[in-house]
Amino acid sequence: MRSVKSLFTLTAILLTIGPGLFSCLDDQPRDRLSEAQVFDSPASLYLNTVGELYNYIGGEADGNGLQGTYRGVYDYNTFTTDEAIIPIRGADWYDGGFWQRLYRHEWSADDQELYTLWCYLYKVVVLCNDALGRLDKHRSLLTAGQYESYRAEVRAIRAMFYYYLIDLFGNVPLLTAPESKVNRVTNTRRSEVFRFAFDELQTVAPQLAPTPSHHMGNYYGRLTRPVAYFLLAKLALNAEVFSCDNPTTTARKAGRDIYFTVNGVQMNAWQTVIHYCNRITDLGYRLENNYADNFKIHNENSAENIFTIPMDKHLYANQYQYLFRSRNYHHGKALGLGSENGACATLSTVRAFGYGTPQVDHRYALNFYSDTILVDGDTVRLDDGTPLVYQPLEVQCNLSASRYIKTAGARMSKYEIDRKAFFDGKLQDNDIVLYRYADVLLMLAEAKVRNGQNGDAELHLVRARAGMGPRTATLDNILAERLLELMWEGWRRQDLIRFSKFTQVYDLRTPLTGESNGHTTLFPIPNRAIGANKRLQPNSAF
Repeated sequence: MRSVKSLFTLTAILLTIGPGLFSCLDDQPRDRLSEAQVFDSPASLYLNTVGELYNYIGGEADGNGLQGTYRGVYDYNTFTTDEAIIPIRGADWYDGGFWQRLYRHEWSADDQELYTLWCYLYKVVVLCNDALGRLDKHRSLLTAGQYESYRAEVRAIRAMFYYYLIDLFGNVPLLTAPESKVNRVTNTRRSEVFRFAFDELQTVAPQLAPTPSHHMGNYYGRLTRPVAYFLLAKLALNAEVFSCDNPTTTARKAGRDIYFTVNGVQMNAWQTVIHYCNRITDLGYRLENNYADNFKIHNENSAENIFTIPMDKHLYANQYQYLFRSRNYHHGKALGLGSENGACATLSTVRAFGYGTPQVDHRYALNFYSDTILVDGDTVRLDDGTPLVYQPLEVQCNLSASRYIKTAGARMSKYEIDRKAFFDGKLQDNDIVLYRYADVLLMLAEAKVRNGQNGDAELHLVRARAGMGPRTATLDNILAERLLELMWEGWRRQDLIRFSKFTQVYDLRTPLTGESNGHTTLFPIPNRAIGANKRLQPNSAF
């Protein structure tokens, strides 16, 4: 099988001719391929069923892709938290108040952005179901092993997207058949979809290749066994949350009392996390000696990254827009790239890193552009000739009246700058990191502590790699470490919900009236989706 870099390219070509293949026209145009021509070998069947699904892991349009674009999964998991903010910067960053509403938890079921996100996630689910149907239809082309392997990969991708759906929306439709119609189904309880996703991953994991997904080669960018193990650990870690259908009316069940059958053994949620994290370790993953190596331009050889979005500015349309969004205009110009002067860290985040103290965390400089900015050894200057100085402690929700309207806030760094990137820096060669081994260690530490065990060793490994001293593995220290280690990686909302802190006072945000009941821990199912299908209910109905 060819590598996914070439696989993606060929699939994109085939997709341009594929959608019209199955029209009602009997007289096939001479420039169209027939279905028999498209699905004429195991390789072509793979490309047009499994392979095409990987075109949707990344994206270029708002609301699409698991990371890299605006107003999608990443933004709803980041700018709704105490981690980061896009302040109002006069007319530059107002956007109708969208980013302020995210930070204040003032979203609505009428928001077009939520509907776009909903449609993206379900589009991939439907495509997975269609792929399974095509594999069944053309099964004669495949050996028994190929058939099971291809199906396992599709089922794993579908389970991953259900993981994101239950995390964001809760009680969502469970579509599992090619003929399923989104506008004819009703909600399935979150707890049931959670079990479905877990069982699917558990069932197919042995059939997936035990191979790194992020290394160049045949399995590059694909959902392999370690990716499935990571998702199983993440599902179990959030079992208390995902087993609760309505956080406003139902108390969470304790993780010690939530059980899974793993290799014929009954394990509670925390034991299950430990098991699957250990399986990832058994497959040879480890921390990179240098934290920054996971995010460098050529990060395909990282020993730590588990699942990434492959990036190649010459081959893919996938974009990574976040660095571009964060930098000041003059900063971007000095790099020979573009910028939008928007996103920055919150006050509480820079203080959590110890900014301005003798105990500043060593990861601060790797995650943020801060203070006076140098490019190639030269000071970046503003229009009036004064140095560009980012002001980490001058952040406000609305900076329109501030003297620091253009410079307030520590800006996103983390990824090595690809100076040869295209499209103002949004088409880069750094693969986008979705899952990595440092998170596995922190999941292990947390699960052990929640299970009454000691998680010091795992927490120490993460901190030692950063050059930081040991801390006792308490739940508070683990949550703090997850911010320090995983800054800008899209985990903060889920973490705050799991630790029951998402609806509390933090940074510049005060809770909404009645928010303590937990209703903002789920995003509302969009009214447009409910309007198109009267059988669909708001998630608050459960």
